[in-house]
Amino acid sequence: MLDILVLYYSRNGATADMAEQVALGIEESGAQTRARVRTVPPVSTVCEATADEVPASGPPYATLDDLSECAGLVLGSPTRFGNMAAPLKYFLDGTSGLWLSGALSDKPAAVFTSTGSLHGGQESTLLSMMLPLLHHGMYLVGLPYSEPALVHTRSGGTPYGASHVAGEAGRAPLTEEERVLCQALGRRVARAAARLGGLAC
Repeated sequence: MLDILVLYYSRNGATADMAEQVALGIEESGAQTRARVRTVPPVSTVCEATADEVPASGPPYATLDDLSECAGLVLGSPTRFGNMAAPLKYFLDGTSGLWLSGALSDKPAAVFTSTGSLHGGQESTLLSMMLPLLHHGMYLVGLPYSEPALVHTRSGGTPYGASHVAGEAGRAPLTEEERVLCQALGRRVARAAARLGGLAC
């Protein structure tokens, strides 16, 4: 079995909901893959503060081993002024050792995001998350328009990756199309990882 890492940061729960759907797509992909769901701690405004090693609830915090051991990566973040959130960027900034060793090179990766409004910077956030993945030598996987939900969505969904419009309070539920596209993204990364690993899918 190949592990596909679903790595995300979520403040109000919307990105976490998307991560669950991405993981479902990985698990139901028909490929010999399984989802490994991980999150990152918030960044403290007090330099000396550190997060507990294990979160109070939800998935464990990611380690560099989670990245080096994965056969594929799906990265998720809420948008912050058209960019990924600081906690996820902070974690990625600490992966230079993996970059030097080429640990992520030639593995498939994809991205997903949640925004408060329809034009809240979804596509630029997805593109910002792609940049470090390209530096790591990963193969980017998007969502083609052969996915019917991408054509019919009136909310989130882009060819750059899955997206969701969470509303001002950040708690609007995922639409049916958004759920389908999250699952499709997970499925596509899982199948790409299986093909690259020489497994049947």
